[in-house]
Amino acid sequence: MKKRLSLLGLFSVVFTAFSFGQVESEAILGVWESGSGKARIKIDRAGDKFNGRIVWLREPKDEAGNPKLDKNNPDESLRSKPLLGYSMLKDFIYKGEKIWEEGTIYDPESGSTYSCTITLTDENTLDVRGFIGVSLFGRTDVWKRVIIKKK
Repeated sequence: MKKRLSLLGLFSVVFTAFSFGQVESEAILGVWESGSGKARIKIDRAGDKFNGRIVWLREPKDEAGNPKLDKNNPDESLRSKPLLGYSMLKDFIYKGEKIWEEGTIYDPESGSTYSCTITLTDENTLDVRGFIGVSLFGRTDVWKRVIIKKK
């Protein structure tokens, strides 16, 4: 009987630790507005990785009234792809302590892709740091969670 209770206790501790880690890693999920307010990005989970796509643009149309395209992409074949729906955050892995790393961020204004680290500073704020090589040589943008009011 003591063995069963010990096993049950161990199982509950392991399950609770795993559940907490999973919940903590998913704190990044949701819709976030970039620091400039020009775009909103929805971050989702795909397996053990986190990705983000553009779901809203302040100015979704170009001067001719057509959807804005990824005109600055270095890959010519992608320049006709609409920015709305574009995956700009790719392959982030939760490292613990409210930090996601090993991913990349694409900047459609420059057409450049950077290494990136995301830090959750509070439940509604992300520090998104894009860099080349080492994090020291980069720039941080502060994103705010978009709170969607339920009707």
